[in-house]
This record gives sequence, structure tokens and C-alpha cells, in this order.
Amino acid sequence: MGTVVTIDVVGHDRSQRARRARDLAIERAFAWFDRVESVCSRFDATSELRRLCAACDADVPVSPMLFEAVRFAIAVAEETHGAFDPTVGAKMEARGFNRDYRDGAAVDAGVNAEVPVSFHDVVLNESARTIRLERALLLDLGAVAKGLAIDLAVQELRPLVNFVIDAGGDMYFAGHNADDLPWTVGIRHPRDPLALLTRVALTDAALCTSGDYERRVCDNDTEHHLLDPATGRSPRDVISVSVIAPTAMVADALGTAAFVLGCDEGVALLEHHGVRACVVNAQLVRHTTQDWIDV
Repeated sequence: MGTVVTIDVVGHDRSQRARRARDLAIERAFAWFDRVESVCSRFDATSELRRLCAACDADVPVSPMLFEAVRFAIAVAEETHGAFDPTVGAKMEARGFNRDYRDGAAVDAGVNAEVPVSFHDVVLNESARTIRLERALLLDLGAVAKGLAIDLAVQELRPLVNFVIDAGGDMYFAGHNADDLPWTVGIRHPRDPLALLTRVALTDAALCTSGDYERRVCDNDTEHHLLDPATGRSPRDVISVSVIAPTAMVADALGTAAFVLGCDEGVALLEHHGVRACVVNAQLVRHTTQDWIDV
């Protein structure tokens, strides 16, 4: 997934048996990241996602994991009227996001980025568990897969009660910290990498932040990895979105959608779905949901 994943567990029983159970749970948690990547990566020609995308105009039986990931992505696309759209993979490749993080090799799925496609071209059959792509397209589940992996890892770690998973800034906080208090986390200032925008306290919740500073298009000052499907360009009005939600998949996907929608519509979307969020515009003005609390 092109990022470093860390898991921290605190306050656990120090007996040998408990340590062994903890270590096995952590191993299983890490394994989910490899499993999700093998299914959902658009950079790996052998992934299940790429095999699906190679079979245009056919009903393709897929694994439960891929079906659920695509179904969730399409549901968010429908909810946001396409502000979030998983069919932007070819456009992302054309923008230069086409390098396999493992070896730096360029990846080409062979899909024409100039042909207009949308989430309407993805047809899911619930009873048969098949997916049909009605046009040649490349799915990009980047705003879904990492959150999914975190959420699956959380289930493995639940018996450990107090832990943190950090996957490149997409995080989940369970239980309490070493002082038996809710976790406190700082959110990076979008224009000063050495400063914090704010701090929040949370427990049993995910925090995902999307920022225009994370990955640039060939060092372009305005174009980055977040794409407005309607324009084919990066949004300008928003520079950072932080979302706190019960799951990482929800936090990441809704944060991406809010980034594209802009401050007013984005906050309205997040309010509607009952998540806490802080949206920062290009003038560094914060727009927050009503229940956002700084510490």
C-alpha cells in the first residue's frame, strides 16, 4: 500500500501466555494488509482487482472482499453524486500515479484515460456476487482499501483492548493510552509540516486525514493525488480534511468525498453521516462539524 504500518499495544498482561496471544493477534492483523493489497491493488497486475478490470463487459465472480470493497465505493459514489468515484484509476495513471512502491516500476493497465467513464459503468449483482464493468476502465480503491485493511486488523486486535494502528496517517485508536485516558492525537498543519493544526481526543474510533500536501503530480504546486472526477483536476478550495468515524473505511472515503465537494457541501455531507470532521480551506479557515472538539 506504499506506506508504513505500525501497531502499538499498551497495558497488556505480561505473562508468557498473554504475550504469545498478543504477538499472534498482531501477526494476523498485519497479514490483513497483505491480503487486502493482493485483492484491491491497481498497481499489481496479478491482483484480483486488475483481473476484474481486464474483463470488460462480462459478469465476473469475485471474492467477498473485493465485492464488498467495490460495493462500498459505489455506494459512496452514489451518495456524493460522483464527487467520490472509484473509476478514476486510468486518470490517476495518466497523472503519474503509476509507480509500484515496491520496485518503482511503471505500471500500465492499458486503459485509455481519455474515454469518459463513471461509477454508473460498474454493475454489481448481489445474488450472484459478480461485478460487470460495462466499459473499459480501471478501478482505484485507494480511498477504500487501506481503511478496509485497518478495520479488519482492528477485529484481530479487539481482545487486546488498548491499541493504535497507524497506516500512513490513517489511524484507529482503541481503548485508552498508557495513562488510562482517551488517546490524544495531533493533526498536522497543512502548510507547516513542523506544526499542528489542532489536537483531538478519541477512543474506539478511526481518524483519517487527507491533505493536498501528501503527494504531488510531478512536483506541481497545485495538482496532487486527490482528483475531482468532474474536472479531472485537483480541488483548489480545500487543502485538508480530517474525519473521525467508527471505521477507517468510512473516515477515509467520506474525507476524500468532502475534499472534492468543498467546505460547505463537504461539511454538510459529514454532518449528514454523523461523523466528526475538520475541513480547512485554502485561506486556512477551519470548517468543522458541530460535534468537533479540540483539546
